[in-house]
Amino acid sequence: MKSYSIKELLQTKPLKQEVEVNGWVKTFRSNRFIALNDGSTINNIQCVVDFEQFNEDLLKKIATGAALKIKGVLVESLGKGQNVEIQTHEIFVHGVSDPDSYPIQPKKHSMEFLREQAHLRIRTNTFAAVMRVRSALSFAIHAYFQKNGFYYFHAPIITGSDAEGAGEMFRVSTLDPKAPPLTDSGEVNYKEDFFGKETNLTVSGQLEAEAYAMGLGKVYTFGPTFRAENSNTSRHLAEFWMIEPEMAFYDLKDNMDLAEDFIKKIISYLLENCEEDLKFLEKRLLDEEKTKPMAERSEMALIDRLKFVVDNEFIRITYTEAIEILRNSKPNKKKKFQYQIDEWGTDLQSEHERYLVEKHFKCPVILFDYPAKIKAFYMRLNEDGKTVRAMDILFPGIGEIVGGSQREERLDVLKEKIVALGIDEKELWWYLDLRKYGTAIHSGFGLGFERMVQFATGMGNIRDVIPFPRTPQNAEF
Repeated sequence: MKSYSIKELLQTKPLKQEVEVNGWVKTFRSNRFIALNDGSTINNIQCVVDFEQFNEDLLKKIATGAALKIKGVLVESLGKGQNVEIQTHEIFVHGVSDPDSYPIQPKKHSMEFLREQAHLRIRTNTFAAVMRVRSALSFAIHAYFQKNGFYYFHAPIITGSDAEGAGEMFRVSTLDPKAPPLTDSGEVNYKEDFFGKETNLTVSGQLEAEAYAMGLGKVYTFGPTFRAENSNTSRHLAEFWMIEPEMAFYDLKDNMDLAEDFIKKIISYLLENCEEDLKFLEKRLLDEEKTKPMAERSEMALIDRLKFVVDNEFIRITYTEAIEILRNSKPNKKKKFQYQIDEWGTDLQSEHERYLVEKHFKCPVILFDYPAKIKAFYMRLNEDGKTVRAMDILFPGIGEIVGGSQREERLDVLKEKIVALGIDEKELWWYLDLRKYGTAIHSGFGLGFERMVQFATGMGNIRDVIPFPRTPQNAEF
């Protein structure tokens, strides 16, 4: 007999047909009602047991967390909250669960507790909903790029370059940490290392993606990236996933157009395909908001926030215009901002970005033409010599969610910037080659996948939107 998913059965018209289903017990009430879930949907299916048909030893094995196979007849449900239920004829116990020690009991658990049970937290409704949304979002991203003529590019995870200039990278080495080979000057001799040079885990696949865009036209990466930033905030991970499209012959306007369309399309996909999970997560977020002071509560419910992004044109303003708005804003004048805006050239913080989106414009915002001194070396210098063709997309509740730029295609200008920043030209010889052989304007952007999942699910901590978070002092699982 074919086994059905619970999602399939809940959408099936009950005709007293024989069905088979597998799943895990959520609850077992009165030795009569088993709430079963298999992860295919936020909803459980009720399996009604006539305890006189089953021996007591079998029923004792049925507890929260146990894995079962159930055969029975699909009938119209007499109870509230469900259309169908299974009149159970046969129960097979795949695996028992100790009711006294099973951590995921049918009650509310704190996020902190569930992070300690990262291997089991997927059994909760919240994390199951989040991970289904994460999966749908992954599919939507690939579908968008494939439909629009992009090629999926696998950027190297081990790299000898620091694309972001952050310096906070995880070293990759096979040298003996207690007694590494040394040079005559007493420094570690990386020529004797596995790759013959100092290498790290990548913080970005952008530079390599640029190379492939110069042959394939439009490419995108979607893979893990790493940053050894010793930060224990709700916004940072040591291992996270990035989406980075790179496009030959795209200028900054083309880049902004693509990024806006991309974001709207993938969020639209969630609204169309994840309705039940989004409604559950919205209710969860509303309950959580009630515990916060009024000033800290979101002005929009979760689904409204997603529709807000899809339905509104993104306002586009220069960094200079944004600074003037912020400098003259009430929060700045009344010193309500934690970081005051006094002069041009200040790096904007999340509070400033959210003010522009949520208070001033009341729609998503794209800022562009940032000061060169606060942006990366590879961004194209504008004619004013002070700003670069960078752009950031700002969202409600989260601030910056996308960062990108038109890349510097002029060899002489790029060389000058590299020298000014003290970057070793020899390390980027191949990147400079791209400007020697058939250079062209090109652009790209990066979207932190977990940031997008956070926005889409309303989860307050980025550690709760990735299956097994990697953070300082935490690699348990």
